Formats: sequence, C-alpha cells, structure tokens
Amino acid sequence: MTFRPQPLTPYLSARHYFGSEQRRHRERADLSLVQLADILNSSKSTLARIETAELMPPPDIPGRLDAAFGTDKHFHGLYELAKKEIHPDRYRRYMDFESKAEVIEQYGAQALPGLLQTEAYAREFLRCQKDLSPDQVEQRVAARMSRQERQRSDTPPFRWAIIDEAALRRQMGSPASMREQLASLLDQVDTPDSNIQVMPFSAGLHSLMGGALTLLTLADGTRVAYEEGIQAGHLYEDPNRVEKWRRQYEVLRANALSLPESAHMIRTVMEGYTSCDTPPS
Repeated sequence: MTFRPQPLTPYLSARHYFGSEQRRHRERADLSLVQLADILNSSKSTLARIETAELMPPPDIPGRLDAAFGTDKHFHGLYELAKKEIHPDRYRRYMDFESKAEVIEQYGAQALPGLLQTEAYAREFLRCQKDLSPDQVEQRVAARMSRQERQRSDTPPFRWAIIDEAALRRQMGSPASMREQLASLLDQVDTPDSNIQVMPFSAGLHSLMGGALTLLTLADGTRVAYEEGIQAGHLYEDPNRVEKWRRQYEVLRANALSLPESAHMIRTVMEGYTSCDTPPS
C-alpha cells in the first residue's frame, strides 16, 4: 500500500506552518520520515504528527531540524512563534488531551470547573451566555455531561480541584439546585479518585484569581496547561510555560483549606441554601 502524506494547511497557524516547513525541507533533501527520524534521534510518528500540526514540536526538535537542514535559526524562530500563539483549534486539542489525561488538576474562580458541574448548574451557567440559543445551551449541557462519563468508568482519571469560595457562594439557579451541586462536591472532596480544596476569602489575593486553570498529565508524562479567561482560552504545550503554571497551582494548593476544612465549608454553605427554602413562620 502506497503511503500518501496528508494535505497540509500551512497558513492556518504558526504551528501548521512549522509542520509544512519541516515537510518542505525534508522532501527537498529527499528524506523519508524514517530517515529524518534517524537523523534527529526521534520517531517517525512524532515527525508525522508535527508535519500535520497534530503535535506541538518538542522543544529540542527545532534546533535539531536547523542543524540537519543547515537553516540557521529558521525552525527555532517558527517554534518561538508557535508556542506563543492561541491555537485556532485549541479547544479541540484540549478536549483530546483531557480525554487521555490520567491526572486532571483544576482551579475555578467564579464558577465551578465543567467536570464538577451538575446538569442543573451547567444549564444555568450556560444560559448566562446570551449569544447561545436554547438549543445550543442544551447541546453544550449534553456535551459537558458526556465529558464526565469517564469519571464513572473502571479507569477514571485522578482529579484534584481547587475551588474559590466565591464559586460556592454565588447562587447558580435555585437554592435546590445549589444544594444538589454542593452535595455532589461534598461527595468528591476526598475519594480514591478525587480531591477538592476550597480557596477561602481569608487567604487573600493570589495569582490565579482572575480566571480558570487546568493542568493535564498524560500516561506518557506529557503535561499541558489550559488557562481560560472570559472570551478566550490559551493552550500551553511548551514544558517551560506549563511548569510556570504548575508552580502557581502548587502555591495555591498549599494555601487552600485542607480536605476536612474544605468539606466543612462546603457543608456550611450548603446548609445556607437549605435555609433559603424554609418558608417563613
């Protein structure tokens, strides 16, 4: 069976252009993927995925490509651009990483992370996005719930979440739905597959309070970070950038409430929503 290389889209992003340039120089040098892999001490599959932009180039590859092709810092420069850009397909790539992750670590400031949301909470949260039609809201709720199915499988990922106290106290939907949501959190505070900590107001200011952060660790040791703002998300695959986010997360973890203290706060807030339903005497 004849090998047919996949078509490239070099002008979609810097990462796509990096891959197309690798193929262009490889073919000009009359090298197969296997031959180039031998020269770079890499693997054929890695180089093939780089060419089609399925994989962010590992940080050591650009320098090796420049040395192999005599291109000075051509690939180094492309890599510097690629690792800083917002990927056009960043969320699809993030979802692919999430589906394979063995460890998922998250921080939620103003809202709970999607993997922890109940259906009622997710629906109310998505309704706040005024540009979504009712049908789109339901589609996204269904998609969000489907992401949680892996948590109930025989081989769930280990999840660690740090939740800002604001996300607990901001009512999303009815008091009954908030009780249901907080009860769900309480069940996941300290289990073999999940830990949840609360970042209390008393801890003061911290570096992550302006957004949401997810750290993913895959079976092969690959680590990525996904930082999410109001309208845009950034996927980080460069190990140095990921490590910077990890250090901030570790500081947050050290300053958050312990697991028993977190459970106590969640239970206390949940009791407050219970009293909201009590009719006046």
